[in-house]
Amino acid sequence: MRLLLVEDDHSLAQGLVKALSFESFIVDHVATGREALHVAASDEINIVILDLGLPDMDGLEVLKRLRSHNKQLPVLVLTARVELDDRVAGLDLGADDYLAKPFDMPELLARLRVIERRLGTSFSNDLQIKDVSLNTASHTLTSGNEPLNVSRKEFMVLKALMENAGKIQTREQLETKLYAWGEEVASNAVEVHIHHLRKKLPNQFIKTIRGVGYIVNKS
Repeated sequence: MRLLLVEDDHSLAQGLVKALSFESFIVDHVATGREALHVAASDEINIVILDLGLPDMDGLEVLKRLRSHNKQLPVLVLTARVELDDRVAGLDLGADDYLAKPFDMPELLARLRVIERRLGTSFSNDLQIKDVSLNTASHTLTSGNEPLNVSRKEFMVLKALMENAGKIQTREQLETKLYAWGEEVASNAVEVHIHHLRKKLPNQFIKTIRGVGYIVNKS
């Protein structure tokens, strides 16, 4: 799941990027409304976390312009504005959720999981295919009820494949779910993660479609 964080408070943004990345989100951060509108135009962004107090334009104007171009992209407004009129204005302009600062990280994560379920990428915290179970809230993975130790990137690769079970995922599609813009990507990074996962998962759980990508079948 790829997030666009629009926040001009550098220290807060850095803390959120670190915390969200730890929770297996890919986070692209910008500090202005103009940057946000440019980046949000990419089909790779799944959710926008939008602060209203931006240096170049009001966050509500950013939200309005986002909605004029994309009515489906989920937007979670994150702001210090707590007045009822501001909350109503944001929701009326198309915000999917509204979280006031200061906030607790577990609540932000819970709200993001709700949006994921609305998107249909995750209908619950548990993804179960055959004997393999992946929990997106606790970040645990089991196979045949036996816990498996995987790295964060391995977890993210498998989550992407299981969320899209029955659909081929190309290397490029998986890379967009693993790395933020500007982050250096090794040419064989996805292949290495798949190799490590296969050593831990049941035989043929992840299949290679030669010349195309990888797939986890629904059953």
